Amino acid sequence: MPSPPVSDHSSARRLWLLLPFFSIAVALAHWTLLRLPYFWDEGGYYIPAALDFFKTGTLIPQSTVTNAHPPLPSILLAGWWHLAGFHILSTRILVCLVAAIALLGVYRISRSLADLQVAIATTLLTEIYPVWFAQSTLAHADIFAAACTLWGLSFYLPHLASRDRKPIRDGRDLILAAAMFSLAALSKETAIITPLALAAWEGVQALRAQGKRLHIEWFGALSAAILPLLAWYAYHFHKTGFIFGNPEFLRYNATANLDAHRIALCLWHRILHLTVHMNMFVPVACTAAILIIPVARPRLPRAINIALGIVLVANLLEFSILGGALLTRYLLPLYPLILLLCIVEWYRRLPQHGLGFIALTTLSAVAFLCGIWINPPYAFAPEDNLTYRNMIVLHQQAVLYIEEHYPAATVLTAWPATSELARPEIGYSNHPFAVAAIQNFSIEQMEKAAMDPGSYDTALIFSTKWEPSGKVNLGRANEPADAKYFDFHHDLRPAEAAALLHGEVVWKAHRGGEWAAVLHFPRSVDAQVTPLRRP
Repeated sequence: MPSPPVSDHSSARRLWLLLPFFSIAVALAHWTLLRLPYFWDEGGYYIPAALDFFKTGTLIPQSTVTNAHPPLPSILLAGWWHLAGFHILSTRILVCLVAAIALLGVYRISRSLADLQVAIATTLLTEIYPVWFAQSTLAHADIFAAACTLWGLSFYLPHLASRDRKPIRDGRDLILAAAMFSLAALSKETAIITPLALAAWEGVQALRAQGKRLHIEWFGALSAAILPLLAWYAYHFHKTGFIFGNPEFLRYNATANLDAHRIALCLWHRILHLTVHMNMFVPVACTAAILIIPVARPRLPRAINIALGIVLVANLLEFSILGGALLTRYLLPLYPLILLLCIVEWYRRLPQHGLGFIALTTLSAVAFLCGIWINPPYAFAPEDNLTYRNMIVLHQQAVLYIEEHYPAATVLTAWPATSELARPEIGYSNHPFAVAAIQNFSIEQMEKAAMDPGSYDTALIFSTKWEPSGKVNLGRANEPADAKYFDFHHDLRPAEAAALLHGEVVWKAHRGGEWAAVLHFPRSVDAQVTPLRRP
């Protein structure tokens, strides 16, 4: 499997000429999504945090919770808003640009390690994989971290492909890899696991190998990526008194998760997320099926396979321990690596110009395109495919109804509608509403709300996660464990909630398995007339 020269900076410069084409392709593919209001953690944290920096220059969010997330997404968003203006379309265009840069990194990795055919197939399948496709316009930190991580790998992995690894005379790739991994960690703190895991491997290699200088150089470059992150934590501690964010954030995402059974369940879920979720099982199963075919071309260098394995295992273990929610966007930079490993095997074992390679690529592409619109038979987060668009449209309609009929309402609701109602800048309401917040719409939370009926006069309830409506539900057996460890619950339906809260359903709608409803509660108020005294 031919590889280009290890240090080809002219070809790297020419590669950037593809960026306009990648950017246009991503924007056109997401054209109908570019004006959607902010969704989930966008409206709850990332946009308010960036808006604070945009308005006041503070890196520590003031209008939302401070959770010690690094500031690079806020800096990039605020800088872009100064150029293009603060509105939803400009934000979406920036995220499309970041997604295009990430795809260019995928192309560079694939092309430097394998054939052009492999690079095109890997980049195309990455772009249309449902999780990646959905995140390509959402201003979560994960797409920023993924872009920087993939570019860091693009400067590191080609050096492993050289059979005669010698100390690097031109240190630009060392510097660029260190810079990209540093920016990844400053986008999201969990991204630091990739350079640190690779640095540990280079350190072990340095202890074993006779030519230690090369490994020491890479150990130093990869380890240096943690320094900007440490500086950020020092600054955050100086400003807030907390290193890793407020105690509740730290408990939810780290200390409360140190349970062996929970970690094992998380690891199982994460393996499924990487190999099965959203039709990823199609390319993985195709790869397993063709392993019996004799090899026609050489494999990737052993060092490449080891490095990719280290990256995958390190991230799987990290996200089995850290993080209160099992969100697949945390694994965003890993999906192109899985696809690359699969496609390389197709290329090795199938005729170069035959129909086999094209057939497997097409089959996977069709499966991914179906996954963008067709939901799997188990519960999942709406942001894993275009279900998030259905959720946004329903919430827009519900908030519009409340604005038109109850403009002074105090609304009982849960995340993320609490932000949608309270923050007009995220695109749902024209003025802020008072909200009475509950965690979700499970029967336990609704019974608590029923005990304090005077704190609200309207309710906005909705499906907080997508669940299959038919008899086929592959996740049903896991529901007890998911409820214990991962906040799984069943939302009360509108009629059930109205009966429990003694209200009436005044508006409801369904869309693609998602639903939302507005409840109103006519409250009777005891009034006493006090006669006026005559002077």
